[in-house]
Amino acid sequence: MRKRSLISAAAALTALGGATFAYASLIERNLFTLRRFDVPVLDPDAEPLRILHVSDLHMMPDQRRKQEWVAGLIGTDPDLVVVTGDNLSSPYGVPGVLRALEPLLDVPGAFVFGSNDYRGPLWKNPLHYLLPEREYVQGVELPTEDLRVALTDAGWADLNNARTVLKAGGRSIELVGVDDPHVERDDYPAVAGPISPGADLHLGVTHTPASRVLEPMAADGFELLLAGHTHGGQVCVPGYGALTTNCDLPTRMAKGLHRWPGSDSWLHVSAGLGTHPTAPIRFSCRPEASILTLIPR
Repeated sequence: MRKRSLISAAAALTALGGATFAYASLIERNLFTLRRFDVPVLDPDAEPLRILHVSDLHMMPDQRRKQEWVAGLIGTDPDLVVVTGDNLSSPYGVPGVLRALEPLLDVPGAFVFGSNDYRGPLWKNPLHYLLPEREYVQGVELPTEDLRVALTDAGWADLNNARTVLKAGGRSIELVGVDDPHVERDDYPAVAGPISPGADLHLGVTHTPASRVLEPMAADGFELLLAGHTHGGQVCVPGYGALTTNCDLPTRMAKGLHRWPGSDSWLHVSAGLGTHPTAPIRFSCRPEASILTLIPR
């Protein structure tokens, strides 16, 4: 009887594991979700400003459902679009990214790149993400410059280690950004400095929410910091949350809107819309984009 019970329990656990994997790989990773947050960073009596934050598309050429969903975000009527990197997962992914973003390119926008905009991903043991130190290996070169040219030709600001001011929603917005800290392409000192008092709003942008970048951005006075990279943990424990952020960001801040510690700045981390192509699963962490409605303090 005991042996029979053990066999029954093992069969039940196997069935549960199979069902969970099927849900995570076939269903949840395609349950694209729009998050909404109010962020109190504007001056008193200022009109609200709407920012659409898109991240971590990890686009493969055949992902038409994702492309159509992102294209439909034009219906949120954003004043500004910010894309925080890892757009590609294939050397043939640029057309899919542009199909997704095409309706949004008529809106003022800005972008930074992530590591997977430069080099393609390789298969790796997902458990390696739980290790604090590990060798980082990437695959084939990706058509980074093709994507960069397409976005800048559309009028979007390239914020990879750059700083600029643009107009959106009738406001003057100062933006600063860095290339991806995850692969040490960031150079914030080259663009650092106090915020411009002449701008109505100040945004800091990075792919990886690394503290070495976020802390000086907050110290310089940027009221809202935007990042991606974490995938929100991608596979989370219900009731607990993310097990890793793949950087030094605390797991409690793996996604969503948070105060950056020790400052008046807000940080929004997008859980993103894609996955590593060799680990196409999400569990308790639906793929997302966010509308951030900026309101008076």
